[in-house]
Amino acid sequence: MIEIVVAVLAAAGAGWLLRRKHLARTAAGPVAGIPCMARRPAGGGRWRLGRVYAGQEAARWVPRRGEPEPLPGGRATGVRAPSVKEGLSINPGSRIVSCAYGDGGSIEIAVMPLDLRELLAALEQAPGKDSGEDS
Repeated sequence: MIEIVVAVLAAAGAGWLLRRKHLARTAAGPVAGIPCMARRPAGGGRWRLGRVYAGQEAARWVPRRGEPEPLPGGRATGVRAPSVKEGLSINPGSRIVSCAYGDGGSIEIAVMPLDLRELLAALEQAPGKDSGEDS
């Protein structure tokens, strides 16, 4: 009987703490930027967690740790689903946007399908490329 009382009190305490945390997050408002993972150069390197911010000037990718990386003249060159190997590192339901720079550099940005349109709007579209969602 004592175990049941302790379990009920622990569940009530956990529920109270979770509710407080949820209320604090909703009061803070939405977080700016598009949550994503990116790797640079495209096809190599590690996937790093961060956010893409689209301002009046060029978009920039800000990793969770490290210096912000501007995306000057970056344009989306293609959208694809992750491979099985990539799906182990990133969310397999995400979409990978390949981007190219004017200086020949490249980056791949993985976002969830609901954020894809916002990311494509932040980046220029390469001429003649179809960047529709592949479901």
